[in-house]
Amino acid sequence: MKSAVENLNPTRVRLTVEVPFEELKDSLDAAYKKINQQVTVKGFRKGKIPARVIDQRFGRGAVLEEAVNDALPKFYTEAVNEAELNVLGQPEVDITELKDGETLNFTAEVDVRPAIEIPDYSGIEVEVDAVEVTDEDVEKSVEQLRERFASTTPVERAAEDGDVVTVDLEAKVEGEVLEDGVANGVSYTIGSGELLDGIDDAVKGLEAGGEATFTSELKGGSAAGKEAEVTVKVTQVAKRELPELDDEFAQMASEFDTLDELRADSRKRLENMKQFDQATQAQERVLEKLLELVEVPVPEKLLEDEINTRKHNLEHHQLGQMGLTLDKYLELQGKTAEEFENETREAAVKGIKTQFVLDELVKQEKLNVNQEELTEHLMRRAASSGMSPDQFAQAVVEQGQVPLLVGEVARGKALAVVVEKATVKDTNGEIIDLSDEDEDEAAAEPADAETSEAAAEEKSEG
Repeated sequence: MKSAVENLNPTRVRLTVEVPFEELKDSLDAAYKKINQQVTVKGFRKGKIPARVIDQRFGRGAVLEEAVNDALPKFYTEAVNEAELNVLGQPEVDITELKDGETLNFTAEVDVRPAIEIPDYSGIEVEVDAVEVTDEDVEKSVEQLRERFASTTPVERAAEDGDVVTVDLEAKVEGEVLEDGVANGVSYTIGSGELLDGIDDAVKGLEAGGEATFTSELKGGSAAGKEAEVTVKVTQVAKRELPELDDEFAQMASEFDTLDELRADSRKRLENMKQFDQATQAQERVLEKLLELVEVPVPEKLLEDEINTRKHNLEHHQLGQMGLTLDKYLELQGKTAEEFENETREAAVKGIKTQFVLDELVKQEKLNVNQEELTEHLMRRAASSGMSPDQFAQAVVEQGQVPLLVGEVARGKALAVVVEKATVKDTNGEIIDLSDEDEDEAAAEPADAETSEAAAEEKSEG
């Protein structure tokens, strides 16, 4: 077999492959054997039909077609390996010549990972928000904790802002009560905004036994997005009472003995959260600066696959769970279809570029992923998916996604290397040391283009 490579552009090549006919022998034998098992010829036992009889009865062309279909993936893979190509997705194969007994010639056009040169990135500088926790922040945090320990006492008066009402609801669309439009004994805090738009105005001023009707757009269920006439009946009004803000509250709501200790702990927790946000912000901004330094051509087919994958996941998973259509989602977001298309394309381009650049850094920096790092990352992903670590690990193995997770961790480590060499200052001009931050957190952004490229690689291996 002889092969040659022609670079069509930085992300696509054409392989030209010439195969001497004798190298098709194994595939021809397999073709005759397969046809033997599929057909019957009078006078011959099944599976024992001579090749010349198969040629006469069914045509040599049918045998050649079967043999070529069997042989092409093998010769294509050999040509790819010989040229040391890093291919993406399925090739477009064209048989240019097939002479029985002489030769098989074909071409294969396929996308490849572009060659990327990583320049010196040690001079990257970014600015991030300073970690500042005010007394107001602390008091807001303590007040939120206090809200969780509020008690309710039924009252015989009209409902007011902040009261907890128990209500029965009935929703009609075009005069018909919806099958899933009735709910009884629903507890609702007036002003929380957790139920339907318009319910606050409807129940305020009602006592137990009172009812009102209002119009609202349904947020979920069988008629999500439609205008409904909703009847609400108040069965109980209860006043919320907050506990006194004192040492006794601190002892009840936490492991601390005094309110001052509780406030100090709240301040520390808020600082830790803001430090984490600061580290994430630094990673994102360093990554943006890195991408600006590197010229990364993006394979058009891979880009289109990524865009389609993002749209599919949004429409059929995220929005589907909320009972929204894409049109309704865009309306709620105040975006046009064109703006949505442009944003999706920009995000897909960034995701693919990020993966290419960080994968190149993994090779350049000779980064490896050990079992402990992989396990920690798996547990984080399991927690975010709502599955147990064992369930998530089993799903990952069954779907052959272990290499994807390894790639995520490796890219996270690559980004951490860049962040460590960058100069990160906060808005106060203070230099921030992020060398001790958890490298695994950096994997979130690089994972952006996993879906499409993983699918592309699976196809190319299939």
